[in-house]
Amino acid sequence: MTSAEAASPSLTVVRALLALGVVFVLLATTGWTTIRHRPAPGPSLEAAVADWARDRIDQRPLPGLGSPSRTVAAYFAGLGHARAATLAERHPLVVGNLNGAPVGLRYRANRITLGRALAVERGRVDDLRLSAEGRHEARRRFDRFTSLLRPGRQILAFDPTGTGRAAEVLGDLERARRVSVIVPGVDTNLLTFQKTHGRYGAPVGMAEALYAAERRAAPDERFAVIAWADYTAPAGVGVDAVTGRLAQGGAVRLVGLTEALPGNARVALFCHSYGSVLCGLAAPRLPARVTDLTVAGSPGMRVERAAELATRARVWAMRDPDDWIADVPHVELGGIGHGADPVAPEFGARLLSARGALGHSGYFEPGTESLGNFAAIGVGAYRNLVCARADSACHDGISGTEGH
Repeated sequence: MTSAEAASPSLTVVRALLALGVVFVLLATTGWTTIRHRPAPGPSLEAAVADWARDRIDQRPLPGLGSPSRTVAAYFAGLGHARAATLAERHPLVVGNLNGAPVGLRYRANRITLGRALAVERGRVDDLRLSAEGRHEARRRFDRFTSLLRPGRQILAFDPTGTGRAAEVLGDLERARRVSVIVPGVDTNLLTFQKTHGRYGAPVGMAEALYAAERRAAPDERFAVIAWADYTAPAGVGVDAVTGRLAQGGAVRLVGLTEALPGNARVALFCHSYGSVLCGLAAPRLPARVTDLTVAGSPGMRVERAAELATRARVWAMRDPDDWIADVPHVELGGIGHGADPVAPEFGARLLSARGALGHSGYFEPGTESLGNFAAIGVGAYRNLVCARADSACHDGISGTEGH
């Protein structure tokens, strides 16, 4: 072995460590830094689960929370409407987040939990025992829960514990032939679930924009869009943002969602930023109904090639030229970093245009080619896709409109 060959591994390690140092610097200076939200009191999921485990109907235990969604669905089908409604009223925090429970019942249960969480925050808003910061946090949570309780909102998942998790449905999920699921990234929690400023960079705004674009693309199609923030995302700069720990937990929850969706609708995932890390980890376990997996502004999917995702879903990728994520080194070393760049030609994804997105948070802005491409995938209108210049044949081998 030559001296150069002997030094090569050490040189590789040094370069990788330097690259990861750049990752932290970039994250600290490009908008991922945030103040961590302090957990607030309210309904406790842990206590709710314990109450559920103790309960009985006809002397029989309720289905375990780890039960397959089909088992849960069969159990509720056997209960009948009245007893199922009673169960939701007794255990809203569990039923509202239980894969396999009827969709309408989950909406109902989550409204109950939201009402209880709202009452807690109402009492904290003017509580002088709290700091000014604590009262401000209570006001923000109060306003968020009030908004989520507005008539017509369909909350598929809601957990106010800590910084919280949520998922909302636009459209008729039970009758949909196609379902689009938006998987957001860093700094996603109940308070950032929707925004007034930067609306289309938050999960609800993303879903609203996609739903409207899909309606324009296929007005006669039955579809639904889910703003899915039902996982614990990294909060600000730190180890969580450059590792897959939280993405692994989120991947389990995402697979559970896709397995539990009602009917036989085709499903498309739209994974933004750190959400694409989660989608990459979920990919091998996704059910066959997931036909498309699209990543935008991705730091990596924790694989070196799209083929390593081991999924039958088509893999699409896009990145706007102004997106700062392009400057983050696409490396992985000892669990730090997220691997290869999904828009690199050698990765093997189908590359789409993101023209007009203008930065890391603009992919769902109305009028952009990125949103138009999302909508075309969501409704199966592949003939309408606009490829990136680096991949002018991104829709080769796919019929113009599938599943119609």
